Order: sequence, then C-alpha cells, then structure tokens
Amino acid sequence: MITVNGLQKYFKVRQHHRGRWANLRNLTTRDFSLVKAVDNISFTVAPGELVGYLGPNGAGKSTTIKMLTGLLVPSGGVVAVNGRIPWQERQTYVARIGAVFGQRTTLWWDLPVIESLSLLQHIYKVPEKRFQHNLAEFKTLLDLTPFLNTPVRSLSLGQRMRADLCAALLHDPDLLFLDEPTIGLDVVAKERMRQFVKHMNRERGTTILLTTHDLADVQKLCERVLIIDQGKLLYDGRLDTLQNRFDGKRELVVDFAQAYPDVTVAGAQVVEHSNGRATYQFERQTISASELIGRLSNRYHILDLAVREPEIEGTIRRIYEERLLEG
Repeated sequence: MITVNGLQKYFKVRQHHRGRWANLRNLTTRDFSLVKAVDNISFTVAPGELVGYLGPNGAGKSTTIKMLTGLLVPSGGVVAVNGRIPWQERQTYVARIGAVFGQRTTLWWDLPVIESLSLLQHIYKVPEKRFQHNLAEFKTLLDLTPFLNTPVRSLSLGQRMRADLCAALLHDPDLLFLDEPTIGLDVVAKERMRQFVKHMNRERGTTILLTTHDLADVQKLCERVLIIDQGKLLYDGRLDTLQNRFDGKRELVVDFAQAYPDVTVAGAQVVEHSNGRATYQFERQTISASELIGRLSNRYHILDLAVREPEIEGTIRRIYEERLLEG
C-alpha cells in the first residue's frame, strides 16, 4: 500500500541576527540554516494495516503525513502509494485516500453537517445508494443524528471530529491518515473515535496510519508502531516487542487469605506489602507470570491476583528522554 524509501524534507530557515548593528546585518545578509524535518526514512505499510506513527513534538511526523498526502513535495527520496506518487498525481490520488488533521476541519464552517457531507458526495462522485449506505452506518457508529442539521461552527470539538471522520470516509478510501484525531477530546469522545477507527480497519480493511501523542490510542488500536525523532526513523516493529525490550518489568498483585509477615518469593521483588496484599515486580525475561504464581501458590493461600503490564507511556517516555533507540 505505502512504500517510502529514503524520504527527505529539508527547510531553509533564515538566521536573524541580534545585538549591535543587527538591523544592518539583517538587511544586508541572507544567512540560512538547513533544518532536516525528515531525514532519509524508509518504511512500508501493507494493505489493511493499522500503524501508529510516534514521536515527540517537532520529530517530523506531521511533515511525513503531509508528504504522503501530497500536500508537500519531498526534498528527496521515493514515495509510492498504490503505485501513485502523491504530489504528481494529486487529483487521482486524493480520490482514494481520506485524511483527518487534528483540529483542522474539512467541513464548511457555516453549513449544517449534512450539507457539507452532500457536497463531498458530489466532489468525490459517490453514487447515491453508496452515499446513503455509508451515511446510515456512520450515523449509528458515530452518533451523528443529533447534530447532522447543526452548522459546523456550532459543534463541540468532539462532535466536529466525529463529523470529520465521517467526511473522510464517505467515499470508501483505501487509505486513511489520522493526524492527532483525539487531541482535546474527553474520555467518552475518545473511546467512540477509537471504536470507529477499529471498526473501519477490521470490518472494511481500511489501511490506517495514525499519529498521536495519546499513547492510549496506540495501545488500544495498533500492533505495529514507527518511532521518529529529529527526522530519523528509530524503530519499526511490534508494540509489544518494544515494551519487552525497554520495559520488561511486570507486576503481580496478590491478595492473601491470611496475614503473612514474610511474603518473599524467588524470582520477584516485593515492592509493597500491607493489609494482606502484596505487589511483586519481576522481569519477563527471568520468570513467567504463571511460574511466579505457581511458586506463590505453593507457599501461601491466595484469594485473588492480577498481572499488571508496564504502561506504554512510561516506556515511550524513557525512549524519548534517554534516547534508547539511537546509536
């Protein structure tokens, strides 16, 4: 579906001088520095994949998406989506993709939502029967009915994002780009968006590339992630592999049937113990959860237990802050 090879995007940034004679120097000189927003990255996305594209602010995520959608022309490299070059075959290309860019709406601000959707039907030449079928399904999945006749400018952020998702998918695109689709949304709106995205990927086979700072989106939707920082692609692989590699510590919370003064067990560290409950921390590479539970069951009477996986937020934060993928 997507093939990216050696993709580059450089921007020239003019240097502004300060201090004595600065105004004269700014008038008479044209000094520029070269900013490498995307620096020689390569990856592929297969049809039907839902891939998370992660990175801190300024890493190059949105610049990559803009090149993949044809909004920007690369400084170098090769991009092909379904055999098409986005910025060279733009009219044909955009007819087969959908895009949602954070808080930038694709709807007409003063028109009711349904009028914007009708306009998009004619722009994309969607047959009436198909349009009505998609609209009926999306109204149910996204709960659009209460505000279909409301002007876009009067919608809440959550309502507008749901309407934008509907608009991006009305024409049955093969590929959907989501750039920060849940930014600023409340918990209920986020979950509705996630369920809709998951439905489109699994039931319709829509290929989706998702950029987000909300790592709960990634954990609930994506098996594969790409990590970019300072314009360079640092990781391309499964999310669980990333967690195992950089944060292998898991926790086991155990409620005991009676009070035990000592609840130590080989292979795990007791990090908390009070009121008949103990929390153990253990390395997944050292001991499995089932083996640890077996050791505990042989020594103590257990009422209940639960295994806690490491939080993805902590893992990704460590990778960014400690630059664990570099070198």
